[in-house]
Amino acid sequence: MKVHVEDVLRNTPLFANLTAKEIHALAARVTLRHFQRGELLFAEGDRCAGLFIVASGKIRIFKLSASGREQVLAIEGPGSSFAEIPVFDGGNYPAAASAMEDADVLFIARKDFQNYCREHPEVALKVIAVTGARLRRLVAIIEELSFATVRQRLIALLLRLAEAGLRSAEGVRIELPASHQELASELGTVRELLSRNLSRLQAEGYIEVDGRRIVVKDLAGLKREQSAEEPEGR
Repeated sequence: MKVHVEDVLRNTPLFANLTAKEIHALAARVTLRHFQRGELLFAEGDRCAGLFIVASGKIRIFKLSASGREQVLAIEGPGSSFAEIPVFDGGNYPAAASAMEDADVLFIARKDFQNYCREHPEVALKVIAVTGARLRRLVAIIEELSFATVRQRLIALLLRLAEAGLRSAEGVRIELPASHQELASELGTVRELLSRNLSRLQAEGYIEVDGRRIVVKDLAGLKREQSAEEPEGR
């Protein structure tokens, strides 16, 4: 697939209000990179080289514990930028990034992006807004991991997906956006525990599972369960 760099930049929130001339000048500083599924863009602790923008595919931002357990912090799709903070604070990348699928990514070197923000302060203000939203999302992840069980986290995910699901006589049809292993990492657990909780919800009549396809049969019941105390299976 041919990537039109200027179109990608124009559809990225950081640069949405720039003129065609400004977009063209920024595109001249961009390098296009291709990553295959599973390939690492950078590791946690690597020296920050610059800013990344997803042109196609999906990029997973994650941290690894000392034991090798993975926690997904974000999944970035087309138009999303990431690694803004280390570009400005001079620190290393605080997390790792890898391609969830084949992906094309725009790269802007750290000094080039800093210089561009000096020339266009409105871009720097948008960086603050984007990083602020990201901070709120990370706080929400910490809150879920600290205070919610795996069951409650899973139910919250199913309810979010159900908002855009297809309603039918059987219930709300949804599709899990990733494999059980990837979802377990996103929810801060392991695949076996995720599968066990899916099976329990099915046995209790809330959902019907067919691989990654799920029918939410009792949406109201799931909403009640979301706020219920469930200490087991954390």
